[in-house]
Amino acid sequence: MVTSKYEVVMIFSVKNGEEAVEALSNKFKALIEENATLEGVDVWGKRRLAYLIDDQAEGHYVLMNFESGPDFPAELDRVSKITDGVLRSLIVKKEA
Repeated sequence: MVTSKYEVVMIFSVKNGEEAVEALSNKFKALIEENATLEGVDVWGKRRLAYLIDDQAEGHYVLMNFESGPDFPAELDRVSKITDGVLRSLIVKKEA
């Protein structure tokens, strides 16, 4: 199977508290570990957003690097869009 390296930056809502942010972060970490090879997690923490998203001025940023086949990033994107507490996510395929 052909694999590629990807990185995903996720912005979680901070309005439900640190426990909710930790739970969401762990949920997506586990999802990546089940379907791909997780290469690293970099927690950027709470940052001010450039503009309001859902009336929120701050978000908790997490960067995850992983290697997977071509189908998993679309599934990860789909799950992130339907999960409450995820303000934004961006998946980028890294150049070899």
